[in-house]
Amino acid sequence: MTYDESVRYLLSLGRELAAPRQPVPSNASGIAAHKLNLQNISILGDRLENPHRACPCVHIAGTNGKGSTAAMLEAILRAAGLRTGLYTSPHLVRINERIRVGGEDISDADFAAAFSRIQAFIEVLLASGSLAAHPTYFECLTAMAFDYFGNGCHPSQRRHPESAVADEGSLSGPVDLAIYEVGMGGRLDATNIITPEVAVITQIDFDHESFLGHSIEEIAAEKAGIIKPGAWVVTSAERPEARAVIARRCAEQDARLVEVDSAYGLENLRSENGCYRADVLPARSTHRIAISLPFPGRYQMRNALAALAAARLLAERGFPIDDAAIARGIASTHWPGRLELLQRNPCVFLDGTHNPAGARALLEFWNEHFAGSRIHLVYGSVRDKAVDEIAGLLFPRAASVTLTEPHQARAITAAELARIAGHFVSSGHLETVPDPADALEHAISLAAPEDAVFATGSLYLAGDLRRYWAARAAEPNHALRSAS
Repeated sequence: MTYDESVRYLLSLGRELAAPRQPVPSNASGIAAHKLNLQNISILGDRLENPHRACPCVHIAGTNGKGSTAAMLEAILRAAGLRTGLYTSPHLVRINERIRVGGEDISDADFAAAFSRIQAFIEVLLASGSLAAHPTYFECLTAMAFDYFGNGCHPSQRRHPESAVADEGSLSGPVDLAIYEVGMGGRLDATNIITPEVAVITQIDFDHESFLGHSIEEIAAEKAGIIKPGAWVVTSAERPEARAVIARRCAEQDARLVEVDSAYGLENLRSENGCYRADVLPARSTHRIAISLPFPGRYQMRNALAALAAARLLAERGFPIDDAAIARGIASTHWPGRLELLQRNPCVFLDGTHNPAGARALLEFWNEHFAGSRIHLVYGSVRDKAVDEIAGLLFPRAASVTLTEPHQARAITAAELARIAGHFVSSGHLETVPDPADALEHAISLAAPEDAVFATGSLYLAGDLRRYWAARAAEPNHALRSAS
């Protein structure tokens, strides 16, 4: 298949979030094809000769912060001279962003070759009855990442199912270390067939309750499902009830647990333009590690501590990572769409806030850095989110609210958002502008130079607006202000 054909085919497959807990019929041999289990990915992994076992890896779960933590850890590993694989979701602009080697997105040609190879194996498994149904979009992408990282990054040179022997073989070989971000939950996530060197669990809060449970304890138990027997585990979770669940799971699995709150202290915490710096002091040590975050938000310091703790555990396991590489890696991390500053005068930020915990963190950022400023909010969301709770936190603080619609099948219409949450707008300045680009331009037109514009509510919205902003920069009649 070509690249475009591969992407279209993937998008046509079932989405795990399409219908919570909706069963799919079994085949005659009794293999369940439920959307949320490990059967498909395990069968496919076995047929691919288990590429996820070919290179060491780190597994990262959590409600908020897992993507930022994964990005920081990957940058640390590259700063240490390691060849990295990074698998994350969702993407902002292009699907290639989900599979990266050495900090670079998978190329279109390699993406097409990787999917064609995976699809060839799937067709054989379907024909033999080994698979009851075609793997989902996320399962296919996960298998592609396993294969790409574990077997080397030249899919066109590797064996297809009809071949009795391998071809020339990959020229590159497996990556030195792969990082896999959980898509949702953990216990039944397609990534959970790996056995990592280190497992990381970030902040735990309410999200995807229809799948993961309606209490913090239930959600934490799903996330803690990535903890394997004898594992080394890092957690940056703050909620006591979540920490208790993680600690109990570690005890049951005879796993080593590092909680960042007890393992590390912070000294000299300070902010420069919203980006934080601090000296990290390991427990029972006088040695300090100076770290500087390249993106805004106090909450990112907690994600940095999780990445730092994971890197130091990897060093204990023999990986050549020192504290200097940790500091360099964190400082050089690039992770767009999370309080991403696009311009100044007025400041324009994109942020993927999509749940109440993220909204509370965003509100804290406003109160700390924009207490005397007018906030112009652009908001768009998808249907499985706690819109009323998020709106209740953010809308009353905004001088204006412009409701819009991400270019995504699950998006809530701007008119429906106004009906659901319009009453939270205390300023009275509420507009519905369905097109995200028009909504952002409208909000900017309302803002004085000393004001701030925030577009948030969904990473899909952030992706739409990043794509638009790049095109806007190329237009001669748009004089963009520097974000430096």
